[in-house]
Amino acid sequence: LVNQLLEGGREPRSVFYYSCDELTDHNELGEVLDNYLKARKQWGIGSSIILLDEIPFVDEWWRAIKSRVDLGVFEKDVLIVTGSLSLDILKQKERFPGRRGNGSDHVLYPLNFRTYAKVVGGLELQEGDIDNLNAAVDANRPYDRKLRDLLEAYMESGGFPLAIQDKHQYGRVSPETERAYLDWMKGDWNKAGKSDRYMKEVFSYLCRARGTPVSWNNISTETSIRSSHTARSYIETLESMHAVLVLHKIKPDGQIEYKKNKKIHFTDPFIYRIACNYTGSEYSYEWAVEAVSAAHLSRIAETYYWRGKTECDIVALRGGRQIGFEITTGVKRWKAPWHLKKRYLLDKKNVHLYLSGIQER
Repeated sequence: LVNQLLEGGREPRSVFYYSCDELTDHNELGEVLDNYLKARKQWGIGSSIILLDEIPFVDEWWRAIKSRVDLGVFEKDVLIVTGSLSLDILKQKERFPGRRGNGSDHVLYPLNFRTYAKVVGGLELQEGDIDNLNAAVDANRPYDRKLRDLLEAYMESGGFPLAIQDKHQYGRVSPETERAYLDWMKGDWNKAGKSDRYMKEVFSYLCRARGTPVSWNNISTETSIRSSHTARSYIETLESMHAVLVLHKIKPDGQIEYKKNKKIHFTDPFIYRIACNYTGSEYSYEWAVEAVSAAHLSRIAETYYWRGKTECDIVALRGGRQIGFEITTGVKRWKAPWHLKKRYLLDKKNVHLYLSGIQER
């Protein structure tokens, strides 16, 4: 973003970037902001783009910003706060009712496979809407072998930059990188008041369930968590962290059955590997592929699942219509549900092609 602004001809001193990971509290952050504001006044700059990175490291960071917003200090500025501890930012934004101007929230997801193939593999790929993914699959088929190899690498590193860099440079993701991301997640759920012990048990249960529909009571019964309400709160914390995706059951008539069992997927293959290694659980490639597919589709459509006499791993909604996606890497035969007029079967021969064609929102 900074490079784009500078290359676009913006006055360099009107772009202020500061990484807050070494600041302690809102007083220190306020001092940093005031020093820049005094300097830009001397430079004759009336409007700035201010980027504060890793803001959750600053205790009560919102106080430094809110007090200056109330004074009108940032009236002509664009203020961007970012951080890897997503729960903290989501919680503290509620401190700014009516004070955010035309601001909006942006979630920076890990790279999806299509973007990964472009960045790491240098491929210019056709993208398609879920109504017509087959056209994108056909257009990307000339890269079949390379996409297959790229997916194998992606299933190890996921879409996280440090893990991708490790895989590209060393052929594997280092334990140090894995530990860094695990520590990030621990920091996030600890801030939400969740214990490492219980969360580890939840991770272990999810790894064993492998996307099988479960209830909150199932989780509490299979862990030391005594209450189904508490079990639900642990999953909702992971969901708020964008670490897991919860799929509810949808009926043929479009009714969402929120009280029925849910499928719970990890949103990125690297997060799933972290969970397996953290808990000593067995890794399932087939479930990892299903989880990746569900996570990719959830970025562009509401996603659910169907299970009755027939079943469908993922049901995406588009204009009130249900589009089915069944994922298999083995020899499982699929009897498609009658009510899904549009459906796709992703198997080991084509899953890399389909994932390469799913557009990014």
